[in-house]
Amino acid sequence: MALGVLSVKAQNVNQQSAWLAFFHSQKLSNKTGLHLDAQFRSADDLAYVRNVLIRPGFTYFFDDKKNATVGYAFILTNLGPAINNDLIEHRIWQQFIITTPIGKIPLVNRFRLEQRFIETNTSDIFSQRIRYFARAVIPFKKQETNKFSKGAFLALQNEVFLNIQNKDLLNNKVFDQNRTYLALGYRLNESMDLETGYLNQHIKGTANSTTNHVLQLALYTRFK
Repeated sequence: MALGVLSVKAQNVNQQSAWLAFFHSQKLSNKTGLHLDAQFRSADDLAYVRNVLIRPGFTYFFDDKKNATVGYAFILTNLGPAINNDLIEHRIWQQFIITTPIGKIPLVNRFRLEQRFIETNTSDIFSQRIRYFARAVIPFKKQETNKFSKGAFLALQNEVFLNIQNKDLLNNKVFDQNRTYLALGYRLNESMDLETGYLNQHIKGTANSTTNHVLQLALYTRFK
């Protein structure tokens, strides 16, 4: 019996899905700007669109390497045709980004705090979560200047999610999930990147863990 219980606790569920993502930043002045990202995520085996995420924000630029953003996020979760019910999560979020060099490669470090208002089928939940994200874009061709303006690149990133308030209402653990991402992309110009890659999302549940194997297609735009 004990072995059976241990095997259930150690179970890992594997899923395959696809994410379509759009990330935009818009400078309003030398010091201020707007942020927007929108994402559409499928359920397992591309069965249907499970999640829709819209996340606007307002950014203050300290300099070209440091900025802070405050914003709101709307997340809709479709529970599937068999359940025919949608759940909504509202978030307020704050983040700080600092870009540090690794040799000649800039590493983007993002620290994000989220206040989550989560609708469930039984009762609403409030929780807070912190996220740390690191991303590097590595051009395939040597650049004549320090500014990467056009060409193919490799993107590497990782993000860890930690529950810091009311974790007992979620998975009862500090560790929430981790996302590791590897992508190939092309910078069309200084304002636009297109990339596609593999994202490994590992989610820690109350009893089981889920590993989601994700094919992601993303468009990045930056306007000054």
